[in-house]
Amino acid sequence: MNILLIGGANSLINSLINKLNKEGHRVCLLTGSAYKRQGYARVFETYNFPYSSVSLCDVFESINPEVTIYTGAYDSNYSWENEERESVTFTSCLINILMAYSTVKKGRFLFLSSEEVYGSGHSDAVEEGEPTNPRTLRGMALAQGEELCDNYRRTRELDIVVARLDHLYNIPQTLEDVNNLCAKMCLEALNSGVIAINPKDTGAFLYEADAVEYIYRLVAGAEHRESLYHISPSASVSYLELAGMVQRHMGRDKKPKADESGDSELPYAELNGETAAQEEGDIKIVRNNEPGSSSILSNKLYNSEFGMARFGDLEENIGKIAAHMKRHREVFLTNEDTKPGFWERARRKIGWIVQAIIPFVENLVCFIPFFMLNNRAVDSRYFANMDFYLLYVLLFAIVYGQQQATVSAFFATAGYVFRQMYDRSGFDVMLDYNTYVWAAQLFILGLVVGYMRDQIRIMRSEAKEHSEFLTSQLNDIQDINKSNVRVKDALEVQIVNQNGSIGKLYNITAQLDQYTPEEVLFYAAAMLSQLMESKDVAIYSVANAGYARLSASTSAKARQLGNSIRYAEMEDMYKVIAQRKVYINRTMDDRYPLMANALFEEDEMQLILLVWGISWEHMTLGQANLLTVVSYLIQNAVLRANRYLEALETQRYVKGTKIMETTAFSGLVHAYMEAQKKDLTVCTVLRIHVDAARQDEAGQALAAKLRQSDYIGTMEDGGLYALLSNTSSTDARIVMERFQQVGYASEMV
Repeated sequence: MNILLIGGANSLINSLINKLNKEGHRVCLLTGSAYKRQGYARVFETYNFPYSSVSLCDVFESINPEVTIYTGAYDSNYSWENEERESVTFTSCLINILMAYSTVKKGRFLFLSSEEVYGSGHSDAVEEGEPTNPRTLRGMALAQGEELCDNYRRTRELDIVVARLDHLYNIPQTLEDVNNLCAKMCLEALNSGVIAINPKDTGAFLYEADAVEYIYRLVAGAEHRESLYHISPSASVSYLELAGMVQRHMGRDKKPKADESGDSELPYAELNGETAAQEEGDIKIVRNNEPGSSSILSNKLYNSEFGMARFGDLEENIGKIAAHMKRHREVFLTNEDTKPGFWERARRKIGWIVQAIIPFVENLVCFIPFFMLNNRAVDSRYFANMDFYLLYVLLFAIVYGQQQATVSAFFATAGYVFRQMYDRSGFDVMLDYNTYVWAAQLFILGLVVGYMRDQIRIMRSEAKEHSEFLTSQLNDIQDINKSNVRVKDALEVQIVNQNGSIGKLYNITAQLDQYTPEEVLFYAAAMLSQLMESKDVAIYSVANAGYARLSASTSAKARQLGNSIRYAEMEDMYKVIAQRKVYINRTMDDRYPLMANALFEEDEMQLILLVWGISWEHMTLGQANLLTVVSYLIQNAVLRANRYLEALETQRYVKGTKIMETTAFSGLVHAYMEAQKKDLTVCTVLRIHVDAARQDEAGQALAAKLRQSDYIGTMEDGGLYALLSNTSSTDARIVMERFQQVGYASEMV
């Protein structure tokens, strides 16, 4: 199967890839990131695209997966440090993934969720029908993701399955992999020697290797009854018991302390205001009043359908985790990034403030020389009519836009008023309407130019973004195309070039799609002749119980049984093909073809394929299997053509009669004539001498004299014609005599 895995690099993705590869499936990976990252196990093809990419639909169409697995709750592309932001991103990306999957409308989609969709307070094992009640934003996002999957399943009628994994844990390889309770406890013990837990919390812990086996059963199963399953060991373990396991394995390299009675485990006691228990070595367990998850998922539904078996023991797996983390303690003891200090935060804020006020400072600095130039120009003979303030406002409107144009206009107005106060009082200046007219035109010009500059900048920005978007889309298409070329080359070497391969057979039989529905049977006989390496092939259509009529043939020898056969009386052949097996004439009986096969539709025999002229060495089981495969490939095209003709039956015939319309009949005659030229059939066309007004009456009368495989209809010249399939000119004279008996003369065309 083609299987698409979706998710960032982590232990679960690698385990799934290894499992699917071992089972012989072709695995493709969608990383959810535009950047290539290391850490992926061997896959057939890797697609580095973010989930928000518009090329996601192209990726699905390119892969055409039979099963899609989205790691969801365990996707390493989401850190969940900022739950509000990650929740929005997770939901939107899931919608885009589901939309891309729904466009393909093929295969099963598996979404992995977790126990976080349930909060605490469940005393019994939670079954699938229990409503979700998440406590965290991450749990809410996962619950919403499950609802999205269910909505798409119901509204689009898709095969979508949600699998909730209960407290999944694994052996972490890096500090980033410490994302489950078991590994976190080991990390706390390694870092501080103190494990903080709420002893009232309980859980059922699922090992990653077990989870992969259970997920594969959902992948490989042909059918499933439900759309939601809980995958859980359902074995309740308290956090106190789990912490005790971690304490024992993390402290084994140190000598355990003992109390006065000689016990290596201290009884549950109060120490320095904290509740501690089971101190071993330097590892302590202290009470943490933060509420945890006490929900345990019930696996009854999954177990009843697929069966469950635990492959690992929790105590043993905790020992493996502890041993690995102690052996590679330098990897897990990396300190977290420290928060920036006061001076660093002050430096960053000052830098932002300076960057924001630079345009205002520039405006003020530039105002001074323009103010001086304007004062000098007033008394100048040559520059008295030049408005330096206008140039000043235009300069900042063009460079910075409306905001700085407004500021520069205020400065210019202030400078103008100040200069006028050299000769007049401020009161006179403020009462002079010329002041307001001059200021108004300055503001209007500055704002208009600034607005135009802002719009041009916005248009350029939008054009740049659009160009970047199209460029990224083009790059995505190029990446997909490169992947397709690599896949094509690999498959070409693996499949297409092999003799008798399915790829080669399909490429040949797919050519039937280019023919009209009337021509399909003729060229199907030619295709069968080519693939079976026989010049003598015939295709018979079952007319009624026991009878079949010749539809197409490639030689006179292939027509030796006649235009009609009673296949039910051909007992040796009929017994075999009725059981949907290939008949092989091992006794070389002249009454039967050397090979035969039948095509069925809803348990009814529709076509019989007969093959002569096969050499003895080719009459093998392999050749019989080849005939079976070719028959099914031909059947798809034939059934599609028949259904097309049935759908257009009301348009092909004159209402209430068996006379075909001109267009349909002309196309049918053309198809038969072309097939006759290529020796794929024998036919005769008769022109009936009848007035146009009596054509319907003649058609009804003559149709009773024809076989089911014959047709009657009108041509472009308006005349009435009869098409006699598999009828030579000699046999056609018998039909002409029948027509004459009912009062209608005819002639051969």
